[in-house]
Amino acid sequence: MTERKPPGVSFESWVDRQIREAAERGEFERLEGLGKPLASLDTPYDEMWWIKDKMHREGFAALPPSLALRKEAEETREAVRAARSERRVRELLHGINEKIAAALRMPPPGPPLRLSPFDVEEVLGQWRAQRTDGAGDHAG
Repeated sequence: MTERKPPGVSFESWVDRQIREAAERGEFERLEGLGKPLASLDTPYDEMWWIKDKMHREGFAALPPSLALRKEAEETREAVRAARSERRVRELLHGINEKIAAALRMPPPGPPLRLSPFDVEEVLGQWRAQRTDGAGDHAG
């Protein structure tokens, strides 16, 4: 527990001392996410960020699970379009296909799922074609 600021000591110097002492004890070396970029740096500000973050950490979703999975599948399609390597495309498709397969084995509550696993080779073929078309646009 942090001690109270002593009377007669400026708040700034008291805070600086607390930070320095914590650093000397190595408390900043054990922080979760050390050395990783902040996930929210590139996202626009949202007043409700803390509520959404809390809901996410607690496993709550605003959408029923079946609709949330449909949304995730659509987001995966977009991520595949933006992927820079076949390896990344395969990782994305493998991840969503596992979730879809699990949901098909044990359907989640909510509206019907209406999803089937992605055909990895077919999607990769589309991805390759998109990249070939895109490369041709930049050549001229």
